[in-house]
Amino acid sequence: MKSRMAMISEFLGQLTLQLGGGDPTYPTVVPESNFDPDKDAARIETAIKTKGVDEQTIIDVLTKRTYNQRREIAFAYERRAKKDMISALKGALSGSLETVILGLMKSTAQYDASEIKASIKGLGTDEESLIEILCSRSNAELKEIKKVYKELFKKDLEKDVAGDTSGDFAKLLLALVEAKRDEPSSIIDYQKIDEDARALYDAGVKRKGTDVKCWISIMSERSVPHLQKVFERYKSYSPYDMQESIRKEVKGDLEKSFLTLVQCFENKQLYFANRLQDAMKSKGAKEKVLTRIIVSRCEVDLKKIRQEFKAHHGKSLYQTIAEHTKGDYQRALLSLCGGDD
Repeated sequence: MKSRMAMISEFLGQLTLQLGGGDPTYPTVVPESNFDPDKDAARIETAIKTKGVDEQTIIDVLTKRTYNQRREIAFAYERRAKKDMISALKGALSGSLETVILGLMKSTAQYDASEIKASIKGLGTDEESLIEILCSRSNAELKEIKKVYKELFKKDLEKDVAGDTSGDFAKLLLALVEAKRDEPSSIIDYQKIDEDARALYDAGVKRKGTDVKCWISIMSERSVPHLQKVFERYKSYSPYDMQESIRKEVKGDLEKSFLTLVQCFENKQLYFANRLQDAMKSKGAKEKVLTRIIVSRCEVDLKKIRQEFKAHHGKSLYQTIAEHTKGDYQRALLSLCGGDD
């Protein structure tokens, strides 16, 4: 049983996360209450020095601390060992476990920024990753990603996205990167809801061809609660719901992007739960997707993603990960997953 103090501290941790502005969070990784960075740093140093590396200790420590706590451990480690902890971990670990642990040593925004960079670097773009990140992040998250991207890569995210994509797909991603979405308002503007629903219908299903520009501006500028009501209202104009309309009207990356947006507006955690399910459907799990979602959402909303996963796929995320992964990689993911539902 957790001590009463530990429970109170965890509750306060959750509370400050909610009061910290923006959406409430549902993390699986919360601050360790009896945190001692020097002790953790010593454990990591020993684990790295051990013959054959003690991966289990590295997993136990780093997957059970928040990003801010991991940074403190890294500072303590550097004081002790006179060398950089991230370099030491790189040298000690390999493969999928290394990817997870190094991912955890970045803040959520740094991690997103480096995932975006990786998906547009080199030959051929990984559009799927680009779509998943840019279409699912909130305004506040996108602003932070842009700032961090510039700090890390000395380049503007807009320029890199524009240089690597084209056509309407590029226009949509750039509109999202601008982060011009309205903040939710307590006032419900029924007239505007009706006008937007009508405009989406007129720009798509009603006419021959699609006025993509109109779709982009509505979906990249309106607040999420407003859009949820717009999609409801849309059904009174169109014989198809918004997702079906998108499938009929546009194709390729543009179709995938619009669908991701609508799915995230309607239920972001369900979108991620479905992505995880798809990533583990085949025999070999798509590790890249699995790693990215678990690492990038464990301090944001992974607890809620777990609930949606269980509700819609009939099995817990924990059991599904256990079936589709193995070894240290599996242990790290299960620890971040934070429990079986």
